[in-house]
Amino acid sequence: MINANQFIKALNLQEIVTARKEWDIRSAELNRPGLQFVGFYEHFAYERPQVVGLVEMAYLESLSDELRRERLEQFFSYPIPCVVLCRGMIPADDMMEIARAHDVALLRTELVTTRFVANAMNYLNRMLAPRATMHGVLVDVYGVGVLITGESGVGKSEAALELVKRGHQLVADDAVDVCRVNDNRLTGEAPANIRHFMEIRGIGIIDIKAMYGIGAVLMSKSIDLVIHLEPWKEKKAYDRLGLSQEFTTILDVKVPQLVLPVRPGRNLAIIIEVAARNFSLKSTGYSAAQELDRRLNEMMTENK
Repeated sequence: MINANQFIKALNLQEIVTARKEWDIRSAELNRPGLQFVGFYEHFAYERPQVVGLVEMAYLESLSDELRRERLEQFFSYPIPCVVLCRGMIPADDMMEIARAHDVALLRTELVTTRFVANAMNYLNRMLAPRATMHGVLVDVYGVGVLITGESGVGKSEAALELVKRGHQLVADDAVDVCRVNDNRLTGEAPANIRHFMEIRGIGIIDIKAMYGIGAVLMSKSIDLVIHLEPWKEKKAYDRLGLSQEFTTILDVKVPQLVLPVRPGRNLAIIIEVAARNFSLKSTGYSAAQELDRRLNEMMTENK
């Protein structure tokens, strides 16, 4: 469901005809009803917001009053969420009357049609994207969005605090609202009521923005890498080469994951920094593990 008031405010629209405040919109697509005004209603995407541009309005104005009213009556008889007029165009009296009679919102924007369609689709994509709330900490480390996960008390917040002191940025602590913006990209942000706050055991709640300044926090960030912290297990074989890449799935999106064992004496902040830099290098096509493997293979070949 899309809230009409939020849609109007976000896209800076003028409300000409007021109607219901909740729209059952399930797709980020929009429809331009040129064919419908001509009378063709097969495959009519009436469940989408309807966008009337200069061409559609010029065609309506070319019709006789009787024919235009007939076409508009048929058009507004469908359960349309809203109709948006672009370029600041003023609707005819019969359009406003029929829209009001069918409880369909009639809106207006000063933008040209293509610009409004792009803005509206971006907004609907954000609002309709799958979402979930995860337990973890999200930080920006050298431009890489790192989601730190692990059991409660393992040291996620302490590692994030050290990263902030080293010049990186906090996005969310304890709870991360994750949004799938497309098939292979996730973004995360903090719930509004706990944004910029962090819990440190023994101290309590601290305000990162107030303590370290506006440059220490971010509103949202893409989730590029997941680092899972766990207590060190003596008998577990941890990855020591990095030739293989593990992944975790969040909202049906595969995200690279590293498992870091935690024990006294390990500086997690530095390790996370190194992991972020190494991730950036791998994204450009360079892998230190593969380079070492190549050199060893070359040396073995020469010895043979």
